[in-house]
Amino acid sequence: MPSPVIVNPHDEQATIADRDSNLIPNGSEGEAVLKIAEHVGAILDLLRLDRNDPNLANTPSRVAKMYMEMFHGLKEGAEPEITTFPNEENYSAMVMERDIPFYSMCAHHLVPFYGHAHIAYIPLKHIVGLSKIPRILEFYAKRPQIQERLTEQVADYLWGTLEPLGAMVVIEARHLCVEMRGVKKPGALTITSAIRGCFEDRKVRGEFLGFLGRTKEW
Repeated sequence: MPSPVIVNPHDEQATIADRDSNLIPNGSEGEAVLKIAEHVGAILDLLRLDRNDPNLANTPSRVAKMYMEMFHGLKEGAEPEITTFPNEENYSAMVMERDIPFYSMCAHHLVPFYGHAHIAYIPLKHIVGLSKIPRILEFYAKRPQIQERLTEQVADYLWGTLEPLGAMVVIEARHLCVEMRGVKKPGALTITSAIRGCFEDRKVRGEFLGFLGRTKEW
C-alpha cells in the first residue's frame, strides 16, 4: 500500500494564492451595503454613542462591508470550482491536509469563532486538487455558522463530489461567544468530527488521529 500523503496548508503547493473569491462583493450588492450600514448606525444611536466621533464616523459602512465579506459564502455562485482528476495511479492510502486555519461567525451571536480543520479522504476513482480543500472549508465558513454544521458540510461535500472510499473532518475551534460573554472561559476548545465510509473502521480512524499526534481513540 502506498505511503500516506500529509499536506500542511502552509506549504507552497497548498497555499491559496488567489483569494479573489473572498473580496467584498461589488456591483448590485452596493444597495445591501447601504441598508446594512443604516441599521448598524441605528444600533450605535440606540447605544447613545457619538456618531461624530472620528473613530465611529465610518463604522456603519465598515461593518456592512465586513459582513458582506464574512458572509460571502451565501452569495449565489460563490461555491468554489473544484478540480478533480482521475485516480490513474490507483492511489488507495490517505490524503490529508491538517491545520487548515479558518474564521467564521457564530450564527447565535454573530461573533467570530476560529481555529483549524483537519481534512482527509481515501480516493477511489477521483482525487482533488490540493488547494481546493481549503477553499471548500472557506466556502462553508463564510456565513453565519455553527461548528457542528460546518464539519458535516465539508465532509458531505467531499463524500458527494469525490465518491471516495472514506472521508473524515475534524475541526478544533475557539468561540468568542464562550470566551467573551456568558461563562467567559478563555481558551476553551471545541472539537467536532464527521466520519464517512471506511473511516468508520477503528484502524483507519486511528491512522488519521496518529497523523494529528493523538494517542487516544475517538
